Amino acid sequence: MPQSLAKILVHTVFSTKDRRPFLRDRPLREELHRHLGGILTNLDCQPIIVGGVEDHVHLLCARHVITRGQHYTPMRIAFTKGSVRSF
Repeated sequence: MPQSLAKILVHTVFSTKDRRPFLRDRPLREELHRHLGGILTNLDCQPIIVGGVEDHVHLLCARHVITRGQHYTPMRIAFTKGSVRSF
């Protein structure tokens, strides 16, 4: 049976409202980065780099997709105000 492999890299940037420096506190910023990395892991996305500065956050993650024949389930992530969910 044929098989296809893909590695999808996604770079996402979130900014604070009005680019205000809400993430000045380094321990808070690091906790947020760990939390976002955990969310990515729970969504079967490998966090490569999670970082940022006081007014924005960068996420670089990888998603591996294996298809066999024509049967595969793509992962879709919805970013809504205040939450991230997979469906």
